[in-house]
Amino acid sequence: MSNQARVKNRAPAPIQISAEQIIREAAERQEQHIIDPVVKIHDAEEYQSHLRDRRKHFEDNIRYRREHIGNWVKYARFEEENREFERARSVFERALEVEVRNPELWLRYAELEMRNEFINRARNVLDRAVQLLPRVDFLWYKYVYMEEMVGDVPKCRAVFDRWMDWMPDDNAWMSYARFEGRCGHWDQAKEIMKRYANAYPSAKSCMRFAKWAEYEAKDIDLARTVYESALVELEPEESRQARVFGRFAAFEERQGEYERARVIYKHATKLLHLGQEQTQPAEEDEVSKWEQEKRNELYKAYIAFEKKRGDKAGIEDIVITGQRAEYEKRVNADPQDYDAWFEYAKMEEENEIEGVNNASKVREVYERAIANVPPSMEEKQLWKRYIYLWIYYALYEELQEHDLERASKIYDACIDLIPHSKFSFSKIWINAAKLHIRRKDLASARKLLGKAIGMCGKERIFTEYIALELALGEVDRCRALYTNYLKQMPHNCRAWSKYADLEKSVGETERCRAIFELAVSQSALDMPEMLWKNYIDFEIEEGEGDNVRALYERLLEKTGHVKVWISFAQFEGTEVGKGVVTARDTFQRAHDQMKEGGLKEERVLLLDAWRVFEKEKGDTESLAKVDAMLPRRVKRKRMRTDENGAELGWEEYFDYHFPDDSDSNAGNLKILEMAAKWKQAQQAQEDSSSSSEDESDDED
Repeated sequence: MSNQARVKNRAPAPIQISAEQIIREAAERQEQHIIDPVVKIHDAEEYQSHLRDRRKHFEDNIRYRREHIGNWVKYARFEEENREFERARSVFERALEVEVRNPELWLRYAELEMRNEFINRARNVLDRAVQLLPRVDFLWYKYVYMEEMVGDVPKCRAVFDRWMDWMPDDNAWMSYARFEGRCGHWDQAKEIMKRYANAYPSAKSCMRFAKWAEYEAKDIDLARTVYESALVELEPEESRQARVFGRFAAFEERQGEYERARVIYKHATKLLHLGQEQTQPAEEDEVSKWEQEKRNELYKAYIAFEKKRGDKAGIEDIVITGQRAEYEKRVNADPQDYDAWFEYAKMEEENEIEGVNNASKVREVYERAIANVPPSMEEKQLWKRYIYLWIYYALYEELQEHDLERASKIYDACIDLIPHSKFSFSKIWINAAKLHIRRKDLASARKLLGKAIGMCGKERIFTEYIALELALGEVDRCRALYTNYLKQMPHNCRAWSKYADLEKSVGETERCRAIFELAVSQSALDMPEMLWKNYIDFEIEEGEGDNVRALYERLLEKTGHVKVWISFAQFEGTEVGKGVVTARDTFQRAHDQMKEGGLKEERVLLLDAWRVFEKEKGDTESLAKVDAMLPRRVKRKRMRTDENGAELGWEEYFDYHFPDDSDSNAGNLKILEMAAKWKQAQQAQEDSSSSSEDESDDED
């Protein structure tokens, strides 16, 4: 046969069978139940014969299955129903010989005696049972129940005492205490519960004790004492359970002690970190999921309590606790998330201003924040955010706590931490120096700024140091600083200009001129146009027209920029210059030079500036001369090419045609002008013909 698996036929059967049909057929095929015949006994002899038959039946069952306890119990029950108590006891004794450690058998034996009011025999049976099986609780429960039902309180208490010696579970102790309560012996009941709490020092036993004292013993002081003892005397793993604080706070709230309840909630919030992520040290056991759920429930209960019983400050405290938990979650997830640290510290500062917490909390947040140093000493980007933590920390100590000494130490620690060989931050140096000044320690500020110049050497440090010395009137110190400044950065035109302004402000004209001369003689400058402009403006203010003219000539030797020519010509037209005629000559020189260089855009700018100048200071003839030099803008086409010289297509651009240019395109320009005039003439003729037709229509 082939080993290939057969495909089952999954099509529906032609004849369908319903569930109702299956049930009906099962009922029809079921065998009829045979009822045992009713035995009628007419005399004692038949009765005894019946008993013998039944006993033989039970004995056969026992002989067949001797270890089956149900056979023994049925046998004993049969004898009990026939009032043969001695035989029933004999059956139980025989059964105990088979399985003496079966607690269910002892219980049935005791119930036999109790049902038939053989109290002493029941005591004997239960006494034998609890001696043999002292850890089976339901035998003890049956024993004390029987003694209480017969009203023998001393014997019942004695049984309970015997039971308690075996250290049973919580329910046994509660049963003992409730028994004493039912008897009206509350003092003894309280002592029993104390024994129970001492025997089982746990949160569960203390809470059951407190609940019993509140609801059953009606002793509020005792319940409060039990809760307090649970928090103080139990082991930390038991006392720091959320349910203990929750039960205690709920108890105080039920008694109307709202302030006590609030204190309990706050203590639990601080101790258990309610509303926060689990941040316990590694050596402690982790909080279980069940305990975490209980803590969340306790925190929700605290919020509900404050909403119901608290004031504005209490509700704000709850909100702050939630915000603090959120920030803790963020900074624990990423310790280098400096934005989270900024927000966290700001929140704590605002709370301190409102009087919610104290400075220690704010300092703790800042100390934790600055402890997270960026991992890389090469990436300055991370350090930029990190440095502001130190700055905000120092500003907080100075502005909020008014502790200038502590703020200075913070700046010093930050400066020591920065890897100055890789990079540095001028803001730290400057803020630290200004703090020394506010502390009226000028020597320390100068010393720190000098150290900053040596280790950092940034432009801002020089400018701030110079501004400090200038405010103090120390001109010689400023000169020395500018000298060092320019030695390190000789290309810095701004530094040269400020140095010259300093000498100008103190009336040292020659020193100012010498500084400008030294500056413009440098081989490399970052903004030479600014430096030359300041030099020229200085000479103009001094009224030295020849020096200004010489400077313009020197500048034009270096660069022939159109703006320089325009500025030169405008200068000649001022009072310091030689007048309008010299200004026109300067404009003409510039125009001729640019015409030779083929600089059309620059010529347009120059002519526009010349035209404005003539409008202000010239006459009609000179203005017309300049207008005649103005170019005409013409749209042209040219081929666009890429970097490799490949053609990309035609593009339109604007070109300028000056009247005095005589190039090869002049003929084309003439043709274009004639075409434009012809088009204008045609347009005028069409307009006149259309107007004459309109007049003839009106006459008709």
